Amino acid sequence: MKTVKLTTEMFKKEVFDYTTEKDWNYKGKVPALIDFYADWCGPCQMIAPILEELAAEYGDQLIIYKVDTEAEQELSAVFQIRSIPSMLFIPLNKQPMMQAGALPKPHLKEAIDKELLGIDA
Repeated sequence: MKTVKLTTEMFKKEVFDYTTEKDWNYKGKVPALIDFYADWCGPCQMIAPILEELAAEYGDQLIIYKVDTEAEQELSAVFQIRSIPSMLFIPLNKQPMMQAGALPKPHLKEAIDKELLGIDA
């Protein structure tokens, strides 16, 4: 599995349509992680290969999306992205959680296992 580039329209179809629903209702079948990034951002470039590795490691247990904050300004505004990278962790049956900053791979794996997959380390 690879990371998936996410547009605002795809987000509304595959994740959550904030234009028609007030309360969070994730449409996905597996947990997701959304990376809000920009091409010019150094820390974003540092974690990009880590996210690709994680996408391959977790396979179909998890979807890792990437949102270009420059191209998808509406979606970035909806989530009030002020610093990048910012990660939105989306579990299946709970509210999503936002984490700003470039986390090292072990911390990302721990957050994915605990918050998204319900695995106790």
